[in-house]
Parts: sequence; structure tokens; C-alpha cells
Amino acid sequence: MLPIDVAAHSSRWRHRHPVDKAVLGLGLTVLAISLPPWPGAALVLVTALAVLLGPAGVPGLRLWRAYRVPLGFCASGAVTLLVQVGGPDGWLSLADGGAVRAGELMLRTSAASLGVLLFAFTTPMSDLLPRLVRAGVPAPVVDVAMVTYRMSFLLLDSVRRIREAQAARLGHTTRAATWRSLAGLGATAFVRSFDRAARLQSGLAGRGYDGTLRVLVPEARVSVPFTAGAVGLLTAVTVLTFVLERVLP
Repeated sequence: MLPIDVAAHSSRWRHRHPVDKAVLGLGLTVLAISLPPWPGAALVLVTALAVLLGPAGVPGLRLWRAYRVPLGFCASGAVTLLVQVGGPDGWLSLADGGAVRAGELMLRTSAASLGVLLFAFTTPMSDLLPRLVRAGVPAPVVDVAMVTYRMSFLLLDSVRRIREAQAARLGHTTRAATWRSLAGLGATAFVRSFDRAARLQSGLAGRGYDGTLRVLVPEARVSVPFTAGAVGLLTAVTVLTFVLERVLP
């Protein structure tokens, strides 16, 4: 399993209903996008960090390892706003107001990413996907998502085992050997993925698969106090944003 999935299964909020956590995590994401970057997105970022490291109990190092990937995409997108191509100053020059726009984009995207991570770090996919059918998502779509989710872990495990076997046979000692090992890794993973898919199809057919995967869903109810607290927190962030916007320059 991926570290973020391990964290979700061991989270303090593991047994809460996904709706409770969606209101808080995805609500913060919506605020990060809709509120002014300063101070709105900054407040959302601080709030999401406080909830993740505090009540949610996510370890800081594990959060950073998951956060640095979307943070890199946020930074790469913001950097492009610093320059402009063409114009009177040459084919490449600093854009007027580029630093401000880059900072605003960085605040928005990094805060929104933390809101999504708050939901991901506290909600296992095995709890979320089966409940999507009750929410009106077609069952075949959910079944494909569940199978893809499962197969992705099997594929990653196969890739890891192949790489370990190649390294044990000195397959990464030179650049040429590394390229040969990479080609072999891709070919072997491709063949194994099709083999696993065929075995999965045979296993489902042998168990009388009728187009719907039936799984046990942990019992959980929407917590009115938790949801009300989440809505109150979102409201407080919104109000504080407009108050600080008038006070701060």
C-alpha cells in the first residue's frame, strides 16, 4: 500500500463517515479557490495544516512526503507567471506584476492541495468507493474504479519486485545496463498486468459475477456535531478573511 493509504487506514478519523470529512477537507479546498489569495488562501493553508497535524493526527514527515509532490507542481506553475515571452524588452523578460500573480497562485494551489490531502489522509478508498453507488454514481463506474485501484497496487508491487531482482543481478551498475533493465522492467510489468487482469476476470466469472461487486462497507453515520463544527470552522475562516482584508494592506 502507498503511505497515504496506510495513514488513512490508521487515522484517528478512520471510522467517521466520509461525508463528515468531505465537508471539512473539500470545503477548505473550495475556500482556497474562491476566497482572495491574501489573506484567504493563507488562512486556509494554516487551518488545514493545524487540522492535519492536530485533530487528524497525521505525522508531519508523512504529510511532507505526500505534500511535496503537488507542491512541486504548484511551484512550477507559479514560476511561469514571472516571465513573459516577446514584447519591447526582448523575447524573454520579467512580467509586470508577475511576482504578485505567482505568489497568489502559489497560495491558492498549495492551500487547495492541503484541503484535498486532509480528505485523503483520513478517508480510505475502500470506505469511499462503495458509498458512491448510494450517492447516485452508476455501479459499473464504481466497479471499474475499485478494480483499477486494486490493480494499481499489484502493478506497483510487481515493479518493486522486478527492480529488486534487477539490482541483485547488477542490472544498474552502468548506464547501458540501467537502460536495458528499464526496458525489461517495462516489458515484464506489461505482460504481468495482462496476466493478472486475465486471472481476475476468470476468478470473477467463477464466482458468478453479474456486473456488480458486492463488498462489506463499515457501518458509519454522519455526525451532526462534527459536520456542524466543520461548517462553523469554514464560516469562521471566511469571516476572518474579509475582516483581515479590510485591516491588512
